[in-house]
Amino acid sequence: MENTTELAVNGIMTMSAVILVIGMIFSKISRIVKLPDVVLFLIAGIIIGPSVLNLISADAYPTANQFILIFGSAYILYDGGREIKLKVLNNVKITVGLLATIGVAISAFSIGFVSMNIFNIPFIYALLIGAVIASTDPATLVPVFKAVAIKDRLKQTVISESAFNDAAGAILVFSILTIIESGKISLTHNLEELIIMILGGIFAGALVGILFSISISEGKFGLFHEFAPLVSIVAVILSYIFAEKIHGSGYMATFITGLVCGNKKTFKLWVPSEDFEIQTHVRDTLAIIMRMAIFVLLGTQVDFVSLAKYWKESLLVILALVLIVRPISVIVCTLIDRKIKWKFNEILFMMWVRETGVIPAALSGMIMSMDIKYKGILSSVVFMAILITLGIQASTTKIVAKKLNVLEDVKK
Repeated sequence: MENTTELAVNGIMTMSAVILVIGMIFSKISRIVKLPDVVLFLIAGIIIGPSVLNLISADAYPTANQFILIFGSAYILYDGGREIKLKVLNNVKITVGLLATIGVAISAFSIGFVSMNIFNIPFIYALLIGAVIASTDPATLVPVFKAVAIKDRLKQTVISESAFNDAAGAILVFSILTIIESGKISLTHNLEELIIMILGGIFAGALVGILFSISISEGKFGLFHEFAPLVSIVAVILSYIFAEKIHGSGYMATFITGLVCGNKKTFKLWVPSEDFEIQTHVRDTLAIIMRMAIFVLLGTQVDFVSLAKYWKESLLVILALVLIVRPISVIVCTLIDRKIKWKFNEILFMMWVRETGVIPAALSGMIMSMDIKYKGILSSVVFMAILITLGIQASTTKIVAKKLNVLEDVKK
């Protein structure tokens, strides 16, 4: 028993070391070739996975794989929530709310319909594919927008949408998985479960976020302000676990926790500047590690048999998503919000910026470890979505922003 345990621990440590080393190397390469790092992480995973060098295999350590995917995606949602500023969000809340709900529904059901007809599979499995790729990616958008000075209202709208729709997309995916596993579709019951997941996640996230924000503040209750980085990590874990215990969404909870923690000043809470700087450095480092791990692991799980078989069909699905479904969802959601009066160039920019990233990758990784029909098709579609949206859309964000004149005016 001891030898078996020791071998397992050594294997997990080896896997972690390989992921981090290969991640750092390919991150450097991404800067040279000027492609989003997550695309290179994905390629790195393919190289070190069973298909090529066979250095690591997620199947050999399923528990470690699941932990990285669940904690990693939860932490990235937390980090995405922290990027949202409530003061700016308040002005665009209707558009963001519509994009994160109606927009996700339009994307999921439209792609579900397209996938059902292209792949000739039952609608519930096609809808699962649509739900997985319906959300966009704050973990990719935030670094891009740090390098490109987009107008603040537009930037906050796109980042807020990506953070909210990641949580909404994850909830929808798990709702569909519940239907698939139970074999029953009850609109009333499923809607009830969805509402419980959302409200439970919001409650757990808000409670944990407020309590932990107080615990690291300068006030008399700020007992742990010198442990701010550790408190952030604990907050993510506890908000996720608490939400799941009350049948809420752990992903929604971690996102709301991040939203609360990122807006402490709105709640009249201040963290000592030195502790805040350390917390920021730790948070950024951990977010990078999680992005590396998720995409490298996804690369090791790419089903090349399915990809070779379905790449043309997968390409058609993603072209439909990028060129038809996304524009329709943006037009519908922005037209409903008459108050904002979005300009045509801003709407066009929102149509183009919809990268598929960490959360769809993590959800795909989880589904690949389950006994789910047509998961090879899902893997093929997700892989194609990541390659196209990150390889083409993310890398052309600055060019498109310039052409559409949505860059912030910088006074010399």
